[in-house]
Amino acid sequence: MYRPSAFREDRIEILHQAIVAYPLAMLVTSGACGISADLIPFTLHSDAGERGVLKAHLAKANSQLADLRVGTEALVIFQGPQAYVSPSWYPTKRLHGKVVPTWNYVMVQARGRPVIIDDPDWLRMQIDALTGQQEQYRPEPWSVTDAPAAYIEGQLKGITGIEISIDRMEGKWKASQNHPASNKAGVIDGLMAQNPLLPMALIMHSLADSKG
Repeated sequence: MYRPSAFREDRIEILHQAIVAYPLAMLVTSGACGISADLIPFTLHSDAGERGVLKAHLAKANSQLADLRVGTEALVIFQGPQAYVSPSWYPTKRLHGKVVPTWNYVMVQARGRPVIIDDPDWLRMQIDALTGQQEQYRPEPWSVTDAPAAYIEGQLKGITGIEISIDRMEGKWKASQNHPASNKAGVIDGLMAQNPLLPMALIMHSLADSKG
């Protein structure tokens, strides 16, 4: 991933926070049929291994499983908030006009060798963890146990687990860090005028506060 120094993010706790907040990731593999990519929700076990372990499940009918079973390195791409940035938001536009549009975004890339797991108990724990992670803040959280046991057992027969111990991980927080403070403030104002709760605006606010 292209990462100019201004946008690099390597703090493992920050990368883990982004993975947990945006768990739907692009799983990319390469095999006999070329490059394959699928959107898969992952759970992160941050206390396992040096950099954490990613766990997920796929349908047994998913052809990408053939690549995963070989055990070659897989790439998992987590994408966080993103937003188009208009040049009209930069105060420097009025000074010299030397500005162009861009895109701000957050991304984490994790790499590791996948392990296929067919154990029903492992699969049940993984779907429990994934469901609990997503349901925990709902007024009436849904639990896997809310569904009939026989139905869940049938669903488990149709999926296969994968576990990826993270060997390498890198992040990119592109949030106008390469611009003067006036331009950063202009982008924040522009984003918040569109939507005060826009995640990218909140991220830029937090970055500005941490530098201040």
